[in-house]
Order: sequence, then structure tokens, then C-alpha cells
Amino acid sequence: MTAPLPSAPGVPHAPIPRTPPGRARPLPTRLPREGNYRWVYIWGKPMRIAHWLAVASVTTLIVTGLFIGMPNLIPIPSRTPGVTPYLMGWIRAAHFLAAFVLVTGSIFRVYWLLAGNRYEQLRALFPFSQRERTNLVKQVLAYLFVRPRQAPHYIGHNPLQQLSYTSMYLAAILTVLTGFSLYVQSQPGSIGFQLLAWVPPLFGGLQNVRLIHHVVTWFFAAYIPVHIYLASRADILEHGGLVSSMVTGGRFVPADTEFEDEKDLA
Repeated sequence: MTAPLPSAPGVPHAPIPRTPPGRARPLPTRLPREGNYRWVYIWGKPMRIAHWLAVASVTTLIVTGLFIGMPNLIPIPSRTPGVTPYLMGWIRAAHFLAAFVLVTGSIFRVYWLLAGNRYEQLRALFPFSQRERTNLVKQVLAYLFVRPRQAPHYIGHNPLQQLSYTSMYLAAILTVLTGFSLYVQSQPGSIGFQLLAWVPPLFGGLQNVRLIHHVVTWFFAAYIPVHIYLASRADILEHGGLVSSMVTGGRFVPADTEFEDEKDLA
């Protein structure tokens, strides 16, 4: 059984299959500008919650981490002569709290790699198959030579995006290891200190641990605006609701296009 998309003057739209019973989702009212489109539910609510928790925690970690690393860049006037403000203490507390939120969300994301739908599972995170590796080359060539029509079509993440997000997860693991290794140095008798005692020797000492932690922070700071730009650009050019899909859970895709990540369902 099918349900027609909301109509727009002068814009024909193909019908869209209903979602399975128990998972019905309301269709959005904002439609692509032209052509035949169908609505596809991609990101489940747990995935979207984990995504926005990561956004909040990583943003907090970047801002507070840069302040901790370079506090002299922001002068802190004291209202009471001779008394040092406790701002650094609150900044550190916010940094540690955001770190625990990131770790909690990451643990849940690992579980969702097994429990999520086809667009959220492990195989959608890294291009394992020969077909995905071939499409990765095609995707890179399409970007390099600015030929978007020659790029393979995906509803979820294309192979290049898969590698990009995989690098983010690896960077998150690295920053968590180095960050908590620095955190437990003030508690040499704690269980955390004993569990992470191997980290400083692995990287050649605490100074290198701190340097790596700082460099990865700049990696996140550079990655986020690029990610926002590319997602927004694709949304503006394709009018498919790519950005809003992390709020609504789905997006519009051309009804007459064959997608690589739907071929296994045929």
C-alpha cells in the first residue's frame, strides 16, 4: 500500500511506500523543488540522540580544552585584589564532564553498530566489500574532477564518507585514551591510573601524550566546520533534506535513482 507525498504546485511526486507497521513516520511538509522523490527513513532515534550528544560533548571539549591548554589567551580579571578567580576549575570540570558524556555515547554507538538498521551498522561504517572499494575510487574521482553525476548514489554514507567518519571514531578513541591518561595522573593509586599505565610509555612519555591530545583537538576543530559545510552544500544542491535527516530521521531521494546501498534489498 502506498501513500502519496504532499502535493506542491507544478511539482509531480512519486508515491512512497509506507514504513513497516509500528514504525510509521510522519512525512515532512518541506519538499524538494522539482522531480519525483520518495521519503526514506534512515537514522533511528537512538542514533540521532547519540549524534547530538556527540556534537554537544565534542564542542564543549574543544572550547574548554583549548582554554586549558592556552589560558593566557583570555585574560581573567579578578574582582577581589590578590584573589585568583576559580574559572579554570570550572573549565576543567566542564571538560571532564563532557569527556564522560562522550565516552558514554561512544559505548552506545558501538552497541548500535550491531543493533541499528542497514545504514547504521558496522558495514556502513567502513567499505569492506570489493564493490565498496570500487565505489570509493569512483567517489574520489568525482570529487577531484567535479563530476557529481559520475559519483555512485547512496542513501546513507558513501564510501568516502564512511572512511571520514571512521577516522573520526579513531580520533575519538585516541583523544579519550590520552585525555584520561592525563586525568588519572593526579591519582597515582587509583584503578584508572593502573589501567592506563601503559599509555604514556606507548607514546614516549607524558609530554607526548599531552601533545597528541592537543593535536587531536585541532583535528576535531578543523573537521567540524568542513563537515557542516559539505553537508549543507549537498543539502542546498540536492534539496533532499540531508542536514535535517539528523532531526527527522529521514530524507527525500529521487524515486527513479538506483542506490548502491539498496541493491542488496532487490
